[in-house]
Amino acid sequence: MNYLHIFTDGSVNTQSKIGYGAYFAIADLVTPIETLKDSVKMKRFEQTSSTRLELQTLLWALNEAYETMALTDARDIALIVYTDSQNIIGLPGRRARLEQNNFFSGKNKQLTNYELYQEFYRLHARLNCRFVKVAGHQASHQKDEIGKLFSLVDRASRRALRENR
Repeated sequence: MNYLHIFTDGSVNTQSKIGYGAYFAIADLVTPIETLKDSVKMKRFEQTSSTRLELQTLLWALNEAYETMALTDARDIALIVYTDSQNIIGLPGRRARLEQNNFFSGKNKQLTNYELYQEFYRLHARLNCRFVKVAGHQASHQKDEIGKLFSLVDRASRRALRENR
């Protein structure tokens, strides 16, 4: 089995509702970090929130991975997605309940990001992927190798938001 490791993160300005999502994908976790900085992809999202941005960034990354994998034999590739979003980590386990309730809350109100959840589940069904929770915003001396790799997308999205590019 071959693996594709995807790291995603986003940073949003809650007043302007503008955010930047960042991701990169690598096949080998022992790739030197210095060589990966130029691999981080960045995208601007408007009219977003922190939860919505994390989903938008994940879907963008998964769609690009799916398109790339469609050109190869995707059955032999497992995706491992690293995120600091608890919402994303919990989505696979919430599928049955969300679909059973037609993406409505207990108060009979349609969930804010229901269309993104639906897209997530469509993609998730096509891809062999699992999700790994990463502790975000840790001090450098506390980070393991995964945390150091994750910091590339964390820093890139925060820098883009500051520069508002």
